[in-house]
Amino acid sequence: MIVLDLGGVLVASDQVMTAVADRLGVPRPALEAVYYGPPRQAFDLGGADLDYWTAVGDELGVSVTPEDAAELTVIDARKWADLTPGSAEFLAALAGRRTAVLSNAPAHLARTVRDAGWSRGFETLVFSAEIGLVKPDPAIYAAADEAYGTAPGECVFFDDRPRNVEAAREHGWEAHVWEGPAAALDRLGVRTG
Repeated sequence: MIVLDLGGVLVASDQVMTAVADRLGVPRPALEAVYYGPPRQAFDLGGADLDYWTAVGDELGVSVTPEDAAELTVIDARKWADLTPGSAEFLAALAGRRTAVLSNAPAHLARTVRDAGWSRGFETLVFSAEIGLVKPDPAIYAAADEAYGTAPGECVFFDDRPRNVEAAREHGWEAHVWEGPAAALDRLGVRTG
């Protein structure tokens, strides 16, 4: 089973981060400093949109209303609708192989991915908000194996965060830090062209 993270692997957040920062009226670097901060884990575990955006706003000195949170959630979800350039070709090169997703993602992002046409090629999608576990918690890899119907030695995993890769290795997966589609295809022994 080839298991892929989403953010920083198949999808990017550049344009959306700018849009969220603009909506909050803060510089993008300020948003980036808090976006993946302490409130994020509760959000990725299925916490409420309003709680997360209120915490982000508090860190930035910006008041966030329920209406603001709803709008920010829609803006934030956009980043999961479109693949990073090269990702569609990468997934096409994996056609015929078992593929799955393992991603730390709040509920609204999981829904967006499930609704995106490009996600239909995956055999199984596992999201932190839906199972109440986040990477790099060792339990998430065991839960993913259960969802995939695999044993630890049967998964090859790509993630952009070294700590998630290390935790996957400790679980028994073959795991690699994402270095782009070409490097991943090479590691998988997939030839294109």
